[in-house]
Amino acid sequence: MATLPPLAERMRPSSLDEYSGQKHLVGSGAVLRKAIESGNLPSMILWGPPGVGKTTLAYIISRQLNRPFFSLSAINSGVKDVREVIEKAAAYKNIGENLPVLFIDEIHRFSKSQQDSLLGAVERGLVTLIGATTENPSFEVISALLSRCQVYILKHLSEDDLTELINRALKEDKYLSAKKVDIKEYEALLRLSGGDARRLLNVLELVINAGGTNELEITNKFVLDNVQQNMALYDKAGEQHYDIISAFIKSIRGSDPNAAVYWLARMIAGGEDPLFIARRLLILASEDIGNANPNALLLANNCFQAVNVIGWPESRIILSQTVTYLASSAKSNASYEAINRAEQLVARTGDLPVPLHIRNAPTKLMKNIGYGTDYKYSHAYQGNFEEQEYFPAALSGTTLYEPGNNAAEQKLKERLKSLWKNKYKY
Repeated sequence: MATLPPLAERMRPSSLDEYSGQKHLVGSGAVLRKAIESGNLPSMILWGPPGVGKTTLAYIISRQLNRPFFSLSAINSGVKDVREVIEKAAAYKNIGENLPVLFIDEIHRFSKSQQDSLLGAVERGLVTLIGATTENPSFEVISALLSRCQVYILKHLSEDDLTELINRALKEDKYLSAKKVDIKEYEALLRLSGGDARRLLNVLELVINAGGTNELEITNKFVLDNVQQNMALYDKAGEQHYDIISAFIKSIRGSDPNAAVYWLARMIAGGEDPLFIARRLLILASEDIGNANPNALLLANNCFQAVNVIGWPESRIILSQTVTYLASSAKSNASYEAINRAEQLVARTGDLPVPLHIRNAPTKLMKNIGYGTDYKYSHAYQGNFEEQEYFPAALSGTTLYEPGNNAAEQKLKERLKSLWKNKYKY
């Protein structure tokens, strides 16, 4: 058993028919499957959480199209490695061979210069680039490269996908199929996987090996007892990742800087990506603090930029400053609730017409039919305000933004009351 590769590697699929999940991309008639079957494959970015099959899908694509497959990891590859692959691709082209697929794992970790080095080869079609990322490519991939790639979003595997994967491993894996394994309960296995196929198979193998016999009955208790004894306390790709980031955000929202900085330290110790933490702080500054303290968003944005520039380990100081400030700040989710109410209102009421007086009137015809007529230019009036209707008529007087119960927003509330009198419920 010691000489066997891990179960996740033994169960790696070699064709689209064996591939689990992502039916919206590779199911019958789906967009990516049609591109593969036509042979007209674009360069692409596969964006999704860990363990959903990005690397496997890239390999299957190259195999199905009979293309050479080159794989680089952004963690330990540089511009020199990229150029070597491009030179090999040019050699393939010169002798009339199929052009290769270049797979780059964690492409979001490539610097701008490293990403720039790919542009020419992708543009000339020397290679078909398949980049894999767990981060939003809009933030992490340079626009020039992103514009030359299709972005396909991969999703967490469903419970049905994961259950099927377990049963297939027990049936098809040479080592496991020789055992008599009866799974009485799947819940713990699925929950510990976090939707990650690789993690699921690792947990399954760990549990079966812990049983120590060729006949084994697997229950939720048996899984939890064995996994808790053998797995790392922080797994940034699994369930613990989500539990700790949840505790972190809730501690800041709950105005406890002590607990918040503790959870920050837990994430740092676990190797969490600092930019992931900074991005969550940026969201929180608007969602949970908002207009109660507009400086929070400015500080969080500066934190994100600084972490991106400064690097590790000094970024931990910047993160700590931002975390303790946000946790100590006054809180309000009024802006967040306002956009939620507005979106619900739009969903209910549909495309109501824009009032004529606030429509744009760039042409004579539009002016003649009343566009812009009777519009009151606010700056032409005392106090830079004159009451007029900005809503569609059917929604007049609807209150969506309700200022929070804090000093800053109470000032906003008093101003709005003085301007609008009894029109809105302030």
